[in-house]
Amino acid sequence: MSVVLSGDSRRTETPNGVMTTLASPTQGGAGQAVWRVDARPGMVGPVHAFDAELVWTWLDGTAVVELGGERVEVGAGDTMVLPANVSRQMFADPVRGFVSIVVAPPGAEAYNPDGVSDPDACDLAPKGTERTVPPWVR
Repeated sequence: MSVVLSGDSRRTETPNGVMTTLASPTQGGAGQAVWRVDARPGMVGPVHAFDAELVWTWLDGTAVVELGGERVEVGAGDTMVLPANVSRQMFADPVRGFVSIVVAPPGAEAYNPDGVSDPDACDLAPKGTERTVPPWVR
């Protein structure tokens, strides 16, 4: 058994919000990566995909999720299963943003589905055809 105390959680800040790793292979020795997303109000996330299924549960606020060309509005209490290798983009509520908990297999890689980087992407975003494991998933 492992206990990851709140003060020991790993926080990664990006222009879109804060990802707090609650458990992962490198944090608590977990078999899954679990993190909290605190998305800034009005955040428009990058178009990206993961090579693994991710499960998102919204705790607060609302978002519009564009998944494979379909747009879905979600809010507190809703859960979405985002399949592997499907393009996605998230848009946070302009006033409240959103808070979510996400679960993914360890080592899940993010990538640009068309192999093209957003020129305004943060330093942590994959570049070109690169695939990367975000810090909150490690």
